[in-house]
Amino acid sequence: MSKRAAALCGAVAVLAGTLSAAPAQAGAAAPAPAAHLTWKTCGTTDYPTLQCASLKVPLDHARPDGRQITLALSRVPHTAPAYQGPLLVNPGGPGGSGLTLAGFVASSLPKSVAAQYDVIGFDPRGVGRSSPALDCKPGQFAPVRPDSVPATGALEQANLRRATSFAAACGRKYADLLPYMDTVSAVRDMDAIRRALGAPKLNYFGYSYGTYLGAVYAKLHPERVRRLVLDSIVDPTGVWYDDNLTQDLAFNDRHRALMAWIAKYDASYHLGTDPARVEAKWYAMRAALAKKPAGGKVGASELEDTFIPGGYYNGYWPYLAEAFAAYATKKDTAPLVEAYENFGAVDASGDNGYSVYTAVQCRDASWPRDWRQWRKDNWAVYEKAPFMAWNNAWYNAPCAFWPATARRPVHVANAELPPVLLFQATNDAATPYRGGATVHRLLARSSLVVEQGGGNHGITLSGNACLDRYLSAYLANGTVPRGRGPVDAVCAALPDPKPLGTKEASSGSRGSALHGLLGFRG
Repeated sequence: MSKRAAALCGAVAVLAGTLSAAPAQAGAAAPAPAAHLTWKTCGTTDYPTLQCASLKVPLDHARPDGRQITLALSRVPHTAPAYQGPLLVNPGGPGGSGLTLAGFVASSLPKSVAAQYDVIGFDPRGVGRSSPALDCKPGQFAPVRPDSVPATGALEQANLRRATSFAAACGRKYADLLPYMDTVSAVRDMDAIRRALGAPKLNYFGYSYGTYLGAVYAKLHPERVRRLVLDSIVDPTGVWYDDNLTQDLAFNDRHRALMAWIAKYDASYHLGTDPARVEAKWYAMRAALAKKPAGGKVGASELEDTFIPGGYYNGYWPYLAEAFAAYATKKDTAPLVEAYENFGAVDASGDNGYSVYTAVQCRDASWPRDWRQWRKDNWAVYEKAPFMAWNNAWYNAPCAFWPATARRPVHVANAELPPVLLFQATNDAATPYRGGATVHRLLARSSLVVEQGGGNHGITLSGNACLDRYLSAYLANGTVPRGRGPVDAVCAALPDPKPLGTKEASSGSRGSALHGLLGFRG
C-alpha cells in the first residue's frame, strides 16, 4: 500500500507457530440449556429505557460443560401488543460494542415499528463489557509511530517489529482464548442469546462486519432467521486479506472526493480550486509531519489515522478540512492535533476493539505467512492508491504472524431464507459496492436497496428518508422491494455537507450519532 520501496532488506518469511490445543469443531455437541436473563435498568441520558443483563456461554461451544465466558447484553423492551420478537443488532468491527446501538436503533426507528420489538444489543465475546475482554498490548497506537510507508528498510523493520510484537503479546496473554475468537463462535453466541430470550427465531440488523456475522448466522441456522437486514455489506468471498486490499482502492477514491470537496469550497479553505493541487498539498503536509510531528503527536501515520474516518462518513469533512487548511496556510498545528484527538486517537476501548479485530480476522481465514507476499501486494496497491494502503497493511500485519491457526471462511450462499433486505451505497469505501452485489446474488430471496452516489458507511437511520422507508416497511410487515434488474430499489444520496460557519451548514447529528457507534475498519 505505498510507493515502490528501493533496496529493502532480504526477504522475511515468517511462519507463525500454532497454539497447542486445536479447538474442536463448533456445533459438534448439543447446545447448553437456555439460561435465564435478569434485566436491570442501565439507561443513559440519550437512551433512558435501556436495560442490561449478562449471559454465560461456553468458550468452546463443542464443549458446553467446559469453561464459560460472559456476554454483556442490552435491551430496549417492546411496548406494543403486536410483539414481533427480539431484534438483535450489531455495529461491526469486528470488535465494536453493540450495547448502546440497541438504544440508537430503538430511538431512530419509527415508534410504531420499534415498539413491536425487543431491540437487543450485545458486546460480542472479548469486547467491551463482556468478560474476559481482550487487550493484547495497551498503547499499541500511541503516537508517534513510524511512518507507515516503508520507504526504507529501517522503516519496514520498525513497523514489522510492531506487528510481530503485537501478535506475540496476544499469544502470551490469551493463548487459551484465541482459538475461539472467530465469527463462527460469535454466531454460536448469538444463538445462545436467542435461546436465552426464549425466541424460536431471530430478527437481525447488522452493519459492516455485522453483515458478515448475520450472513454466517443465516448459513448455520437458516430455520431460525425471521428477518435479516444487512447494511454496508462485506464481500464474503474476500475475507479478509483480499477485502482489505480492495478497501484501499475505495478509500483512496473517497479521500480524493474530500480533496475535490475542499477545492469546491476554496472561498472557505484557500487551498486552491484544482482537486489535484489540493491533494498535492495534503501529501506535502504528510511529508512535513513525517519530519516534524504536529504538537509532538501527529506524524505521518497519525495524519492518516485522522483522515481515514472521513472515508467512512462525510460529516467529518468540514472538521478535517479546517484542520488541513490551518496547517497548510498558517502553519497552525492546534486544529490538526484537535482533529487527531477527536477522530484518530485510540483510547482504551480502541485497544480492546483492535485486539478483537485482529483476533477474529486472523482466525477467521488464512492470511499470507510470507511477508514477501504482503510487500509485493501492498506496494502494488500503493502505486494506484497511496492514501491508506500501507496504514491498512500494518493494521492487519499481525495476521502474518498470528499464533493461532486459521479456520476456513464460511460460504454464505443460501436458498433457505425468508426475504432478506440489503442496503449498499455505491461509493462506500469500507465495504465497497461489490460486497452488496455479491451477497444479493448469494442470498436467493434477498432484495438490494442502493444509495446512488452515496459514499458513507452505514446508511440507514442516518437521515435518508428513502432508505428508512424501506427499512421500516420490512421490519413492520416483511415487505421488500422487488425489481427486475440487479437492483431492487434506488435512493438518491444525501447532499455532501457544507463548510462550518456557512448558512447552509448542518450538524448532521443523526449521522454522527450512528457513526460514533459503528465499528470502523470492518
